[in-house]
Amino acid sequence: MAMARMINGVDVARMTETIDAIKQDPEIAKFRFRANNIWDDGGHNMTTIHDFYGAKQNVDHLHDFHIEADEPEILLGHDLGANPVEMVLSAMAACLTTSLVYHAAARGITIRGVESELEGELDLRGFLGMSDDIRRGYQGINITMKVDADASQETLDELVLLARKQSPVADIVSNPVDIMVKGEVLETDLH
Repeated sequence: MAMARMINGVDVARMTETIDAIKQDPEIAKFRFRANNIWDDGGHNMTTIHDFYGAKQNVDHLHDFHIEADEPEILLGHDLGANPVEMVLSAMAACLTTSLVYHAAARGITIRGVESELEGELDLRGFLGMSDDIRRGYQGINITMKVDADASQETLDELVLLARKQSPVADIVSNPVDIMVKGEVLETDLH
């Protein structure tokens, strides 16, 4: 049995085994992630992440994840959590970082630290329906990734571009995704 080679906290041997397994059976690569959300009051709501489907099976997380969302007071909320567009920035930072670290590990490059600064431009007139000419979401996102690694500036630039290219969240934000929303009557006990 080959000894695990850890780079950046990534088991490169397991990564290679996973890639080889997917080459043999592409169905292993198909995942379905899930989230359940319950509204509380105003802009405050709570999302729970419990399980997902991947590698041809349902998988429970080791524990449920609870993500609290709200709006700041200036946007009529109680500031009990980050707002949804701030969560998009968080998801983008996390995914770019993971993509960078994993691809660096695959290339044998040691990363000692990654810090990201993100800023998104948004005009509320779109959300408020005041203008159909103004996008409802971010008009642009600027990201600066600071990386401490055993690599040249040229190699770091390549890794950052690769992270952007391979990031699922960057892809979700950059390209249209079919979104189907349906409403159902919520049955509540009125006793």
